[in-house]
Amino acid sequence: MLKPSERSKPLKRLIYTTFNSPLGKTGVAATPYGICRVVLSIKKESEFIETLKAIYHSPKKQPRQLLEIEKEFHLYFSGKLKKFSYKPDLRQGTHFQQRVWEKLVFIPFGETRSYQWLAVAISQPKACRAVGNANGKNPVPLIIPCHRVIQKNGTLGGFTGGTHLKRYLINLEKETCANF
Repeated sequence: MLKPSERSKPLKRLIYTTFNSPLGKTGVAATPYGICRVVLSIKKESEFIETLKAIYHSPKKQPRQLLEIEKEFHLYFSGKLKKFSYKPDLRQGTHFQQRVWEKLVFIPFGETRSYQWLAVAISQPKACRAVGNANGKNPVPLIIPCHRVIQKNGTLGGFTGGTHLKRYLINLEKETCANF
């Protein structure tokens, strides 16, 4: 999770922060292995904490330790960042889910690919539905850009945070690319 220059104090437990973004209150959590959870639009911080407790033990709010990742989110939303520098911690996913999530990072900023493309990319061409399900369980949206996957016919398909968020993120990236 931490950049090599910032590894002087390794994390010993799950930490999290919340901050305002154009999508509302956003929650980010990290383990010593990387960013493990991103919720783009949380209604209540207490609900985000309960989600974390279901998987990890005693999350601790540490906004200072996560200030740099928060800055990256703000840079992304302002159109000044195309790729996050923080490593995701994907250990909570199945092997299949991890394969899907790891392939998502190859979809270029501002572009989309179909669920079928993703299934073929992981050498499972008939697994479009399973790929869609794995995509929907991505624990770290934006860091792993699951919003860039759409249906073969060009429609959005689903998105865990709602299709309005998916549309917003795709449009944000296309506008950013148009301005470069």
